[in-house]
Amino acid sequence: MVSTVPNPSVNLSHVRQDIRALQTHLVEWRRQFHQKPELGFQEKLTADFISQKLQEWGIEHHTEIAKTGIVAIITGKDDSSQSQVLAIRADMDALPIQELNEVPYRSQHDGIMHACGHDGHTAIALATAYYLHHHRESLNGTVKIIFQPAEEGPGGAKPMIEAGVLKNPDVDAIIGLHIWNNLPLGTIGVRPGALMAAIELFSCQIFGKGGHGAIPHQTIDSVVVAAQIVNALQTIVARNVNPIDSAVVTVGELHAGTAKNVIADTAKMGGTVRYFNPEFAGFFHQRMEQIIAGICQSHGANYHLEYQSLYPPVINDPRMAELVSSVAQTVVETPVGVVPECQTMGGEDMSFFLEQVPGCYFFLGSANPEKNLAYPHHHPRFDFDETVLPMGVEIFVRCVEKFFG
Repeated sequence: MVSTVPNPSVNLSHVRQDIRALQTHLVEWRRQFHQKPELGFQEKLTADFISQKLQEWGIEHHTEIAKTGIVAIITGKDDSSQSQVLAIRADMDALPIQELNEVPYRSQHDGIMHACGHDGHTAIALATAYYLHHHRESLNGTVKIIFQPAEEGPGGAKPMIEAGVLKNPDVDAIIGLHIWNNLPLGTIGVRPGALMAAIELFSCQIFGKGGHGAIPHQTIDSVVVAAQIVNALQTIVARNVNPIDSAVVTVGELHAGTAKNVIADTAKMGGTVRYFNPEFAGFFHQRMEQIIAGICQSHGANYHLEYQSLYPPVINDPRMAELVSSVAQTVVETPVGVVPECQTMGGEDMSFFLEQVPGCYFFLGSANPEKNLAYPHHHPRFDFDETVLPMGVEIFVRCVEKFFG
């Protein structure tokens, strides 16, 4: 069983006592979510649990937003039309992964696992709602807590926005966190500007002309065409992107052929594109189309390209990033502390919220190798040190207090 005793290297003295007192509940709720993980737009059990708790505490909330999403509203002493509204966002969904952890709270749903920390995000947001509600007389504004479905795909942020989650009352700014095993327990990763990359996906089928492997001149070899395309796609970043900008084109799938002595008439490939600079929106699709068309034409082959822009990059507002960073420095007390250089080519649909209102998304370090809790995200043995949970609540609460001033 994973211990919840704080790591000696993590100082929780800056977490207020009544939030530290929620640790037992935080662990209980997190493990409840972990045991019963659900895929995107199927988070019925998770949503029911959240709604039950909010109702039990007397917190106003709305359910079934974008199917399974929930919004809790905590109104402070200043509830005038001029008061500010800060949103806190947490994602609820799990991944189609078979858990390999041997822990009492392991997934009870075969082939589904919380392998990215969303169970912790949801528990932190729920505890934040509880704390803020019970201290609402000290709030000088309104807090919306958004429990979002389907971050892992196909994306729940955009449908929630389209359903009006940022309206009535209108949200002025938004914050969110991601439990992060790429940082040591208790550290915070936050920076202004680009934090996470855009996610774009592509699949392409090459149509050639099959034949005997010993008589290649009678064929149009789809494997040769595909191989040239794979190599040529790498020139998009190498020769079309400013070296100061970061971008990635990865071909993760390549399938062709059925026998050693047969030239395949078709080949299929697929992959992903990642970048930070929003100005690249549409560029990679256009350039990929040009390269594939040119190579296919030179060989007499045809092709079909499907391209999907899934999520834009996560771009933090400088003022909100400074707010989170200043708050983190008052909570975190480790040799590392706040880490500004924490970009990742991973993506997140928190980006859609940040396109609508200024905000900040940040990483909450959760790796503890001493407890064997340092497996990467999306790994079947992913888990994190639960000591981090009250730290997440404390940072959210202090951000709320500082935002309202």
